[in-house]
Amino acid sequence: MWKRAGAEFTGTALMVAVGCGSIAYGASAPIICLSFAVAVTTAILIFGPISGAHINPAVSIAFYRHGDLEKDALIPYVSAQVIGGLLAAIAISSAGAGTGPTTIAINHNYLSAFFIEVFITFVLMANILWIISNSKNRIIIASWIGGCVGILAFLFGPATGASMNPARTIGPNLVSEIYSSMPLYIISTIIGAWLAVELFLRISPKKESAE
Repeated sequence: MWKRAGAEFTGTALMVAVGCGSIAYGASAPIICLSFAVAVTTAILIFGPISGAHINPAVSIAFYRHGDLEKDALIPYVSAQVIGGLLAAIAISSAGAGTGPTTIAINHNYLSAFFIEVFITFVLMANILWIISNSKNRIIIASWIGGCVGILAFLFGPATGASMNPARTIGPNLVSEIYSSMPLYIISTIIGAWLAVELFLRISPKKESAE
């Protein structure tokens, strides 16, 4: 379990360092989206064989619901992801570039941001479930999921920051002392991923949920 948790820690730290780091250093929107896409793809390629490379508490919770993550692994996975994201945010901040926190655009309120995050996390998780059900090729899986993250970030990043991932938000926002919107991002992303699994189980009810 330590090895698997370590993979989740490192993969999440990589994603936050590269993706949020690109925001902190003022990269353009396409470069930011590409940074997240490449970081997620790389993390899956490297750490997928070890832990599955969830690098996202919402995804881990959804995989638990789907029956692909045992109960005893859920807390270690989520803890490792959150700590990895936090330490990566601290490292970015220490470099003097900020942290690239997740923020809501001024033309969106909390309610609209909440539903956007539910929707895009639902789409992400649905794509994850679809690709792992239709391919065993790790390069294809990694590229598909990374590409999905990049596209969703490009389309919805200007509105909500396109978190889709509690660990991507918790670390940078804690370090930046942006607390008020954190519950929104945590709850909405978990709901979105969970709803995708519920739909998937009803469409393809062969997989039993974890007890």
